[in-house]
Amino acid sequence: MSEAIMVSVDDIMQLVQSREITKAKEIAEDLVKKDPENSDALYALAVTQRINENFDLSLENLEKIIKIRPDFGRAYQEKGNIYFHLGENDKAIIEYRKALIHNNSLITSLRTLAGLLGKRGDLIEANSALESYKRLSKLPSELLTVRNMMAEKRYLKAENVCRSFMIDNPTHVEGMRLLADLGVKTNVLDDAEFILESAVEFEPENNLARFDYMNVLYRRQKYREALNQATLLLRSEPNNLDYKIGFANQSVAVGDYDQALLIYEEALSKVKNRSDLFLVYGHALKTIGKTDDAIISYRNSYAARNNFGDAYWSLANLKTYKFLDTEVNSMKNYMDDPNTSVDDQAHFCFALGKHYEDNSLYEDAFNCFKRGNDLRKSQLDYTPALMSQRFEAQKTVCDKKLFHSKGGMGSTAKDPIFIVGLPRAGSTLIEQILASHSKIEGTYELPNIAALAYELGGRRKKNEEPKYPACLGKLSSDQLKRFGESYISDTKVHRKSLPYFIDKMPNNFRHIGLISLILPNAKIIDARRNPMACCFSGFKQLFASGQEFTYGLNEIGTYYKDYINLMSHWNKVLPDKIYKVQYEDVVSNTEAEVRKLFKFLELPFEKECLDFYKTKRSVRTASSEQVRQPIYSSGVDQWRNYENFLRPLEVALGKNILKNYGSL
Repeated sequence: MSEAIMVSVDDIMQLVQSREITKAKEIAEDLVKKDPENSDALYALAVTQRINENFDLSLENLEKIIKIRPDFGRAYQEKGNIYFHLGENDKAIIEYRKALIHNNSLITSLRTLAGLLGKRGDLIEANSALESYKRLSKLPSELLTVRNMMAEKRYLKAENVCRSFMIDNPTHVEGMRLLADLGVKTNVLDDAEFILESAVEFEPENNLARFDYMNVLYRRQKYREALNQATLLLRSEPNNLDYKIGFANQSVAVGDYDQALLIYEEALSKVKNRSDLFLVYGHALKTIGKTDDAIISYRNSYAARNNFGDAYWSLANLKTYKFLDTEVNSMKNYMDDPNTSVDDQAHFCFALGKHYEDNSLYEDAFNCFKRGNDLRKSQLDYTPALMSQRFEAQKTVCDKKLFHSKGGMGSTAKDPIFIVGLPRAGSTLIEQILASHSKIEGTYELPNIAALAYELGGRRKKNEEPKYPACLGKLSSDQLKRFGESYISDTKVHRKSLPYFIDKMPNNFRHIGLISLILPNAKIIDARRNPMACCFSGFKQLFASGQEFTYGLNEIGTYYKDYINLMSHWNKVLPDKIYKVQYEDVVSNTEAEVRKLFKFLELPFEKECLDFYKTKRSVRTASSEQVRQPIYSSGVDQWRNYENFLRPLEVALGKNILKNYGSL
């Protein structure tokens, strides 16, 4: 939308508030003639028509808006207002509920819904709506405006209004919470963390701010700190169900599944309609290998909310689950329902894609995967060129001179074994094999190296130039040693007592220079897989977070090519530091490859490592069920079923990688 049109729409709403309805209607009609698909102009026109009691025309325009923007909460509110005026209260309730799903700051919807539900006798929901209305009504008008802008994804304008308010009210905690939430929504998580840390210092008793702070720490993968905040919340309000669940979620993050499961089960005994609670309970059960119980929980999750796409995707993500016909029909219906959120639609697409693939309907499967990827990409702000620049910076800074001048300065610890590469390259299989050894402990995809890199990069917005990796050359011997020792200390929460442990964060390949400086004795394994197989496997995987480069064939192909080039650089400047494991070789000649792997690790081979699928441990990744089975070769060339659709991927990878990937 052009700025001129945006100003004109704002002007129309100002005229409406001033009761200059005729003038407002004329301007709105003119704008719609010029731009019939402009949802804001259509909304302004619909409002004037509703005020003039031209209800049929208003409803017609509101339906147009909803087709263009299914998540536009104010459009549903206007429909609710019309039905309320007409005395069709049941329809009004439906529309007000929809409005609040998409924008929970619409105080007109909250106030009117509370009244309608109260008259109908639905007192629990009525009181909840009324309490929300009272709380929001107390907010300064600027902050209520910010909340509405955020709901409509007008983040830049919302940030400007919020920052302007905070200049005059620097310790207003609700304003700080909104500014932090903007940071979360625009992926500036370090700013969000800093703001919320300050907020809880200003008001230590403000549990809403502390709850936000806990969640941001979790998003930043600072799991121990997040658990500390969850503990404080639970001490403050021991009967608060959300705080109990929050504590359980943080317990899962640090590997305390027994504690978490007890809390989930207690909570589920009290509430039966929390789809999100059934989902996280299912995830915990899946991670510890209780697949049948996880399936029951995921089914309970979608029963609690029929269009909850994540519940269906979680079933598909087991990789071994076969959908019932009723589930397939539900997914198809909800995927195309305009009232289904974009996020849920994406989950349905990936889940249906897996269903079609299981039934050898590869064109249907690809179309679903493609649609799901397009939906996810529309929600993200990923720039391949920016990522390529980050890789080039690593190659420029981390040269032989750097490692010659600072080699051996970090921690002397030999504990860590890093497995790096791309997701879906077989790293979970390698981890499970290694974790079957008597001296090696499997942990998780640990966030510590990425968090350190982020910290060294300094506070910045996404497109701003970070200080890292340029700062590596300036780090002193003491700093490098301290960073290495902090890594060992901070990761103890995930360990027990074995002498070696695995850090399986794939994206750590970006930071091999940093790892080598702070942990020069650590072993590094590069998990490789046929580029077409690896990239397509990533393309059809919906990740819980991160891995933004996977949501497009060109994007993932470019990323793979950059990865290969960066690994080539690391092997030149750090010879014999990294051991490459080719997935296809492990599948075809398991024992020989495993023996070579342990030779690199300087550990004796143990036959139990060939029976890795019998090892009992928590596995969080998408391959959790697959590594609980013996090695099978059926997935090696599965990508060939889609070969006709993968030309953009081939072009992005280039002929050299496709021909010579085994020797690169």
